[in-house]
Amino acid sequence: MNNDFKSGFVSIVGRTNVGKSTLINLLVGEKIAAIANKVQTTRTQIRGIVNRENSQIIFIDTPGIHKPKTKLNENMIELSWGAIQDSDVILFLIEADSKEIGRGDRRILEKIQESHKKTILIINKIDLVNKEELAKLIDLYKNEYDFKAVIPISALKSKYKDVVLDEIEKNLNLGPAYYDIEQYTDQTLRQLAEETIREKALILLRDEVPHGIFVKVDKMKFKKSKNGEDMYNIEATIYCLRESHKGIIIGKDGSMLKRIGTMARKDLEKNLNVKINLKTWVKVKQDWQNNESFFNN
Repeated sequence: MNNDFKSGFVSIVGRTNVGKSTLINLLVGEKIAAIANKVQTTRTQIRGIVNRENSQIIFIDTPGIHKPKTKLNENMIELSWGAIQDSDVILFLIEADSKEIGRGDRRILEKIQESHKKTILIINKIDLVNKEELAKLIDLYKNEYDFKAVIPISALKSKYKDVVLDEIEKNLNLGPAYYDIEQYTDQTLRQLAEETIREKALILLRDEVPHGIFVKVDKMKFKKSKNGEDMYNIEATIYCLRESHKGIIIGKDGSMLKRIGTMARKDLEKNLNVKINLKTWVKVKQDWQNNESFFNN
């Protein structure tokens, strides 16, 4: 490792549904965070690791900032505020079609101002606005904080990846590699499986079931298939809040649960490059969102 090597922790903060998980997946180059067009998709801090020739960047994707209504929500918000304090660099993600600094963005901005941390403002979804509108938004935020850089992007397009990474690397301090250079996340395989199953459930169920789904892998066992291929047997339970939700998740003759399982299995096989035998069940766990021992386990 050369003497100019840099490293550090970078948190991605923003309101719910602004594209934080999409951005971290783009920057890491692997799918490590659930993506669904619903608020509160990310519930935990997920670390993604980018190893470059002269640096190691450890990303923390935080839950979106929103008004907490349950113990789970409160826990999520605390994770986000804590990430700001623990970071070397902050990526503050906002949407390009914002006309003003809304209440949620204002709260985040105040936390950043209090921290005095190096912060890069990332303006996502620039395809939604023209250049004049974008320029006004940039000026609006520049008047609030001394950002190290302002980078307009579309998190869905790979051409912005190195632009963001180069700017982050520029603002890191000299330091060692904290993780193995072959590693791209500190999530366990169980956590990756749980995230993937939950993402597929959120996508397929759309607005039919409120955001009250929790996935827990009960068993995960490695084995060799009959053909000698590496394989994981995974058994997972999807928890929901009501009996009526359970019926929707299972679907007629088990059709919806089968679709969720099939999509999750294919995604896991692609990401892990290993065969997956996935079995899923659905159980009702009333008010689990207010039971800290349940979702913190």
